[in-house]
Amino acid sequence: MNYLYDGSFEGLLTCIYEHYYMKKAAGIYMKGQYQSDLFHVCKEIATDLEKSEKVYQAIMKKISQQALKNTYHLYLSNSYEKENLILKYLIRGFKTGKSIDELHSDELIHQVHLITKRVSLECHRFLGLLRFSDINDTLYSEIEPDHDILVLLGDHFSDRLKNQNFIIHDKKRKKALWSKKGDWLISSFDIQENIKLSHQECAYRDLWKHYYKHIAIEGRKNNRLRKQYMPTRYWKHLPEMR
Repeated sequence: MNYLYDGSFEGLLTCIYEHYYMKKAAGIYMKGQYQSDLFHVCKEIATDLEKSEKVYQAIMKKISQQALKNTYHLYLSNSYEKENLILKYLIRGFKTGKSIDELHSDELIHQVHLITKRVSLECHRFLGLLRFSDINDTLYSEIEPDHDILVLLGDHFSDRLKNQNFIIHDKKRKKALWSKKGDWLISSFDIQENIKLSHQECAYRDLWKHYYKHIAIEGRKNNRLRKQYMPTRYWKHLPEMR
């Protein structure tokens, strides 16, 4: 039987609970993206916070804190098979225990580590690449990351900008991280028109571009290395690269 969930992390963990306590899942898929399978019937699983919390605690106690982190980063990834990777990873983890992530030669574990590393690397990049614009006393930033990393940015920027109101807008997923002086949340957000910048913001951008252009040492430019640390797909949201 294939289980369908609502796309939330809690919904995914509820499916894991059902796999162990009701009927084993052949696969787990997000509702709305599921394509009918001739060989399996499907069942929609309603998100149950109590069941998901039990799975959450079980991962920490019976496997490890690192396994829980890997599970969450897999969930945030753009991998089309992430739900079933998580299912296989946790099945293996509950059998193996805390040594699961030491099985580096295992193809499943290698794949899990490869994807979670990509998510962590992209998050790390955005901690340095994010650019804010001052709009009506609120700092605003646009991003289009490969992975769903908004939640991983919340604590860092709300602590760094604890006296500021700011919005980090994930345009690809039409949602945003909102922070008001240290408290933050994520909600749906979509705007069709371009954000209008103030004259002061435009002046600061021009100053930054001028500084960026003239601080560089021509003989030490290394475009290949720059693209390695700052991939070109991120450039369109960087004022200095426009």
